[in-house]
Amino acid sequence: MRLNLKIHPEVQTALAENRAVVALESTLITHGFPAPDNLEIAQAIEATVRQQGAVPATIAVLEGQIHVGLTADQLAYLGTTSVVRKCSRRDLPIAVARRENGSTTVAATMIVARSAGIKLFATGGIGGVHRGQPFDESADLRELSQTAVTVVCAGAKAILDLPLTLEVLETRGVPVIGYQTDELPAFYSRQSGLQLDMRVDTPQEMARLIKVHEEMEIESGLLVTVPVPAQDEWPAAEAQQVIDRAIADAAVNGVMGKAVTPYLLERVSDLSGQQSKKANIALLLNNAQVAAQIAQALVA
Repeated sequence: MRLNLKIHPEVQTALAENRAVVALESTLITHGFPAPDNLEIAQAIEATVRQQGAVPATIAVLEGQIHVGLTADQLAYLGTTSVVRKCSRRDLPIAVARRENGSTTVAATMIVARSAGIKLFATGGIGGVHRGQPFDESADLRELSQTAVTVVCAGAKAILDLPLTLEVLETRGVPVIGYQTDELPAFYSRQSGLQLDMRVDTPQEMARLIKVHEEMEIESGLLVTVPVPAQDEWPAAEAQQVIDRAIADAAVNGVMGKAVTPYLLERVSDLSGQQSKKANIALLLNNAQVAAQIAQALVA
């Protein structure tokens, strides 16, 4: 895929010098958290990557230009501007052609990272198969099957059908690796009861797997799933009760299509008080740390 990218000088230099770089999505800034939390969390994620010696590369579309790495002013602008297109694969050319502002989902961030030569991407949770709607699945799953970027996450978002999501990933040949865990994390919670075939326990072990994957020229992503830190976990039984209520509310209110995921995430946050927010922020920072450590091991 040919993309016209504007790469931040710091990111460009790091790539040229074979230093560690971690791609970051921007949808969490525009659609994940309200202001001013959104900007503070984005800044904290970038700072976490830097603390591990890697360079953060937040990806977004600003006035039709795809940026790989944002300045402090650009990050602040993205966190406060009101009209931003949520961009998956299908939306990138639209945002560019119309010179719009756009934030990138997991799928779009993977596409841009791959084009820029960035191998590691840290996010919160990937999209997946919606509960009760097995034919409604996120574009993230297809992107993972065809774009060679390693994605570090806390599993799929807990509002989704986790067993079906894992099954789709397996069917599409996407390796799902547990990082210091034998089962798929459930986003807010450390355990889902879904066993994984692969586990790694160190950044070096994961870096070796990425290198072999590259050498074999397999054009798919690798999904590294990292449990939320134990002290910040939202117990699965409690989380499930709130998620079930949020899903019921969505049905009553006729929420459908693209509006379902943001509605459910906001509703879960409202119903849970600070529990879901605490877990969400903790897993984002933890994933950024792990991704940066793997990125460092990859260039060692």
